[in-house]
Amino acid sequence: MPQSTTTPAPAPAPSPSLSPALTAESLVLAPRYAEPGPSLPRPLPRNPYLRLFSLPGTRAFTAGNLIARLPMGMFTVSAIIMIAGSRGSYALAGAVTATGLAATAVVAPFTARLIDRYGQARVAVPATVVAVLGSLALLLCVHYGAPDWTLFAAYAATATTPNTGGMSRARWAHLYRDDPAAVHTANAFEQAADELCFMTGPVIAAFLCAALFPEAGTLIGAVLLLTGMLLFAAQRGTEPPVAPRAAGAPPTRSPLRTAGVPPLLAVFLATGAIFGSMEIVTLAFIDGPMAGPVMALQALGSFLAGLAYGSVRPARDVRRRLPVCLAALAVLMALPLLAAGTGSLLALAGALLLAGMATAPTMVTGMTLVQRLTPPGQLNEGMTLAVTALLAGVSTGAAAGGWLVERAGPATAYALPAAAAALALSLAVIGFRQPTR
Repeated sequence: MPQSTTTPAPAPAPSPSLSPALTAESLVLAPRYAEPGPSLPRPLPRNPYLRLFSLPGTRAFTAGNLIARLPMGMFTVSAIIMIAGSRGSYALAGAVTATGLAATAVVAPFTARLIDRYGQARVAVPATVVAVLGSLALLLCVHYGAPDWTLFAAYAATATTPNTGGMSRARWAHLYRDDPAAVHTANAFEQAADELCFMTGPVIAAFLCAALFPEAGTLIGAVLLLTGMLLFAAQRGTEPPVAPRAAGAPPTRSPLRTAGVPPLLAVFLATGAIFGSMEIVTLAFIDGPMAGPVMALQALGSFLAGLAYGSVRPARDVRRRLPVCLAALAVLMALPLLAAGTGSLLALAGALLLAGMATAPTMVTGMTLVQRLTPPGQLNEGMTLAVTALLAGVSTGAAAGGWLVERAGPATAYALPAAAAALALSLAVIGFRQPTR
């Protein structure tokens, strides 16, 4: 039989198999960074922090946010040095900064609500401009000897400063809305960044005021705030979208009316009292140039613990992990009380370092719970309410700590932060009994 002269059809090319290193998450994110053409995307890094910054725009908005956040640790110290040096009164300086803190507690939630409604860039930039003008007005009033009441008015204007950390957390929550592990890592990174800024900010402010001129800390802080906010707001690709509002729809309810939020804010209030009382008691106990470095050890411990905590697996039920973190915080907050009883500065420094290591995990877990409880279109407002509760706790704890130091002595007053930690734990256990979503 004659053989066919027809050329056989070529065998179909085998379909490319996926590399085992590619995870489902990398496939979801692939269109964002795949090279042009048919080549497959590269697998995401194994390090959770490197994976976090693999999305375009994340490094840029983080850089801008860190520049804008650093002055948060500078402004209070700068104002106190500037006012006390010019007017010779620490009482006046303390009253002015306390007024600014109270004004922030009132104004910040409304600023955050506007950000949620109209977008970060549209609201944060003009709000920052108002705050910067308030800082510059304070500087001029101090420099030119204006009446004392002008200092209060100028510093109150800085209350419009947006919650930079909250806006950054809102971006992470939007970008990784389907990846709880990445959100957990992002929250840990943001908490570590907070600790770093509040650890280095006062040192930078004090150096600038001493090395240059008394107003240098406030002036440079204002420039950094505006510059960083402009850079942050320019990254529109990572900005969370504004939730649309239907015509005639009723006003959006405050997160305060969301189930679980009020008891969580009570926990933040008690947690803030830990920080405020610990600071004033430590200042009174050491009463010397070593107070700053020793206090920085607590922030250092929190910074290191925050980075480590971001690499562990996130909790399935955040409500159950929060009391665990608070229990660890309550135990470790008893260490400074025991160390102060020995009278050893070295023992107190080590106790503060260890006590700080429970701070970041507690704050990360608490902020994650805020994100879980708050409606998606109100994340900035929800997180600002949490920060406001913390600030109110810091102020209350500082006042109570100063009162107890005067009456019982600084060594005994270390019982106050330990008691505040126990109160925060009790509030968490009582307030959260149902698993969160």
